[in-house]
Amino acid sequence: MSKTKERAAGPAVAGIPAQGQPSGPVAPPRVSARRRRPGVIALSLALIAAGGAGVVVLVMQAGHRTQVVTVTRDVQVGEVLTEADLGQASIALDPAVKAVKASDLDSIVGKRAAVELRPGSLLNRSQVTSRSLVNAGEQLVPIGLKPEQVPATALVPGQKLSLKHVAAQGEEAADAKESQTPESIAARVVKAGKAAPGTGVVVVDVATQAADASRLAAWVSADSVRLVIDAPGGKK
Repeated sequence: MSKTKERAAGPAVAGIPAQGQPSGPVAPPRVSARRRRPGVIALSLALIAAGGAGVVVLVMQAGHRTQVVTVTRDVQVGEVLTEADLGQASIALDPAVKAVKASDLDSIVGKRAAVELRPGSLLNRSQVTSRSLVNAGEQLVPIGLKPEQVPATALVPGQKLSLKHVAAQGEEAADAKESQTPESIAARVVKAGKAAPGTGVVVVDVATQAADASRLAAWVSADSVRLVIDAPGGKK
């Protein structure tokens, strides 16, 4: 064996192990443990607990549903509500929404629509009324309108009208003054029917003062009345 090899396999020099010689067990470096902060731990636990409580509240709110009354078909102003007009739905109801609860449905049937109701909407108590569109001191007079006399604007309950007296067919006006300024009666729509099959005649029920009802009925009988729709906000 050469001297070079003997030196390579010789003992450690100056505390350094010889190349190729296994050294003794080496202890891992000591790492100082972090100091735990009780305040941070407590805050973390509190946040986790609060988050969990919030989730529970949301789940409970989403699961709480209320049976409410809905509108199932078109209802015009003044029409009497029937069970066929109303339905029920189960929804998560916001406290700000004042919908009629399904348990109060019986108290709604028989009342009149105070506004126009559309299918699919929730019903609010402010949308119904127990008042009739025929007030004290008024009478109801039906008027038959021929197709050419029916206005293109839909007639709805509560709409104000002026009923004008015109000369009947083949009849001259009593005098020139009447022909220039026809006599008029104020009225209000209570209900407008649908066009009759074949004739197309539309019957409109109007409410007018009892003192004018007989005169208006005579005009209707003589086919000498014409309907004029008053502008919103006009005199009754």
